Amino acid sequence: MHGGYGYTRDFPVEQFYRDNRLNPIHEGTVGIQGLDLLGRKVVAGGGEGLRVLAETITATTARAAGTEWAGFAAEVDAAVARVGEVTAALWASGDPDVTLANATVYLEAVGHVVVAWLWLEQVLAAGDATGDFYAGKRAAARYFQRYELPRTGPQLDLLASLDRTTLEAQPGWF
Repeated sequence: MHGGYGYTRDFPVEQFYRDNRLNPIHEGTVGIQGLDLLGRKVVAGGGEGLRVLAETITATTARAAGTEWAGFAAEVDAAVARVGEVTAALWASGDPDVTLANATVYLEAVGHVVVAWLWLEQVLAAGDATGDFYAGKRAAARYFQRYELPRTGPQLDLLASLDRTTLEAQPGWF
C-alpha cells in the first residue's frame, strides 16, 4: 500500500509523469477562475457577495482595535476599500473586454486580501496564547502583512488604470 498518495505501480516517477501532464490544465484554470470571479461572481446579485465579504472582513478588523494587530487591520481595511473602488471602476468602464483583460491580476489581488483577512482572524483567535504553534501563526501573519499584502497595491493600481496592453497585443507578434 502506498498510503493514499495515488497508485504509482512500481516507481514514483510514473506518478510524476501523470501529474506533469496536469500542469497545463492547472495553469489554464487560473485565467478561467479570474474571469469567473470578476465576470460573474462579483457582479452577481448586484455585487451582493462582494459586499457581504467586505462586511465580514470589516467585522474582523473592528475586533483588532486596541490590539497589537490594529495596524494590520487598518491595512486590510484599506485593501478591502480599494478592491471595492477598483471593482466599481472596472465595471463602470462599460467595456467588458477592458474590464476582464486583467482578470487574473484581479483574482490574485482579491485572493491576497482574503488571505490577509484569514491571517488576521487566526492571530485574533490566538489571543495571548503561548507556544511555538502560536508564535508561528503570529510570524506568518506578520510576514503576510509585510511581504504579501503590499503586493495588492500595484495590482489594484494596474486594474484601476484600465490598461489595454493585453488587448492590444497581436498574435503575429509572438
